Amino acid sequence: MSIHTDLRLKAPAMRTGGFMDSYLDSLQLVERLHRLLLDVIKDEFERVGLIEINPVQALLLFNVADNEVTAGELKSRGYYQGSNVSYNLKKLVDLDYMHHQRCEIDRRSVRVRLTEKGRRVREIVAKLFAGHAEGLQRQGVIDFAGIEEITTALRRVERYWSDQIRYIY
Repeated sequence: MSIHTDLRLKAPAMRTGGFMDSYLDSLQLVERLHRLLLDVIKDEFERVGLIEINPVQALLLFNVADNEVTAGELKSRGYYQGSNVSYNLKKLVDLDYMHHQRCEIDRRSVRVRLTEKGRRVREIVAKLFAGHAEGLQRQGVIDFAGIEEITTALRRVERYWSDQIRYIY
């Protein structure tokens, strides 16, 4: 049972008409879109014969790009949302997609950056996303104003949820 259906069945008193229904629809859509994005990346990797890393690790490589970061920075900068960041970093280091080096100031901290192999994976993902952007516009799925509106709305929701975590007891 989805979040959407579950809330509709268990908490009809929480519903405030159309807004609650639309909010639940949007939550379900965001969740589905993320899973679908991972499937799209997986399919592209299978097409090019890259099977040793998963789509979550590929997104991590894509988001790190040319930066050198710590595991903590990956989450704080929004590059990685998963709870198993250490596992994925270790796997990427072991497979030579990332370099790691202990911080000279804080020896407990490890900084990571992409290797040449990691940059090649990042390029595959970047080309995939560029093709999507071009196709979305060319086929009239969404224009620049539409994508800007979606991005603005999603950033507002992100800020609201972040504030809920930080300021609500």
